[in-house]
Amino acid sequence: MNYQPASDRYSTMQYRRCGKSGIQLPAISLGLWHNFGHVDVLENSRKILRLAFDNGITHFDLANNYGPPPGSAEENFGKILKEDFAGYRDELIISSKAGYTMWEGPYGDWGSKKYLVASLDQSLKRMGLDYVDIFYHHRPDPNTPLEETMAALDLIVRQGKALYAGISNYPAEEARKAIQILRQLGTPCLIHQPKYSMFVRWVEEGLLDVLEEEGVGCIPFSPLAQGLLTNKYLKGIPAGSRAAKAHGFLKEEEVTPARVQQIQQLNEIAVQRGQSLAQMALAWLLKDQRITSVLIGASSPEQLSDSLQCLKSKAFTSDELEKIEKILK
Repeated sequence: MNYQPASDRYSTMQYRRCGKSGIQLPAISLGLWHNFGHVDVLENSRKILRLAFDNGITHFDLANNYGPPPGSAEENFGKILKEDFAGYRDELIISSKAGYTMWEGPYGDWGSKKYLVASLDQSLKRMGLDYVDIFYHHRPDPNTPLEETMAALDLIVRQGKALYAGISNYPAEEARKAIQILRQLGTPCLIHQPKYSMFVRWVEEGLLDVLEEEGVGCIPFSPLAQGLLTNKYLKGIPAGSRAAKAHGFLKEEEVTPARVQQIQQLNEIAVQRGQSLAQMALAWLLKDQRITSVLIGASSPEQLSDSLQCLKSKAFTSDELEKIEKILK
C-alpha cells in the first residue's frame, strides 16, 4: 500500500521561527531516540512517522547512537524514508548528532573533527541521504578545544553535508562561546537542544536568555521527563514502562513517593483544564516564545495523537501557573 500523506497536513500544525533564521519548525517535532531501533517493530515505527507527517510534523530528529543497537534508528528511518517519503524529502527537516560513544577507540566519541566528520558520513549512509538539514554536536567535550569542534561543524556545512549547525546539552556560558565562534566562522548556530521539562529546569538559569540574546532557536528533549509527566505513573511504576525496562534511561529510584505525589497534583490541574497530563506538560513548555519546538518521543500512534492535542491548549491563567510552581517547588 503506497503511502499518500494527508492533503490537509499543514492546516492544524503551528510553525515557529527558529531564532533569527529562515527556518520555521513545527511546534511539535518527533524524536527517534527510542522506539525506532532494531529491538522495535518496524511497522509500528512506520505508522508513527506517517501519522506525524499527516499532522504537519516536518521535523524528525535522530543521532548516530539512537537504537538500540546504536545506528539502528537511522537505518530504520532511512528504510521508511526511501519507501514512504522519497518524494517528500524537501518538506522535511532531518537532523542527526554526534558526541556520545559510537565506536571503539579514541575517534568514536566526544568532539574531535575526526569523529564528527566520520560519524556524519556514516549517518548519511545509514539514512540514504546526501545531507541532513541540521547536524548537532551532542554534548560538550571537556578535552577538545571548542574551536576545533565548532570548526568541524563549520566544515560540515561548507561541504554541503548539513545545511545548519546545532549544539545540544551545552550549559549557558559554553553555549554562548560556541555560538559566537560559529558566527565568526560564518556558519551561524541555528538551534540548541537541551533537556527541559517541568521536572528538569536548568535551562531557565541563563541558557534561555543566552539563546534569546544570540538569536538561536531552542528545542527541548524529554519534555515529558521520560514519561513521568504522563498518566502512566499516577499510581507508581507500571509493568512495561521505561522505569521497569533494563535498557531504559528512567531509573526506578527516580519514581519516589514524593515524585508520584507531584505527578498526581499536576494531573489534577490538567484534568481541570480538560487535558491529559502530557498535553499540559507540553503546553507548559510551549507557552514560552523562546521555545521553537518541543521534541517528543512516541511508542505508538495513539500516544503521538494524544500529545498533538496540546496544540489545542487554552492559555494558562496566572492562578494555574502559580499552582504549578507551588507543586514543582
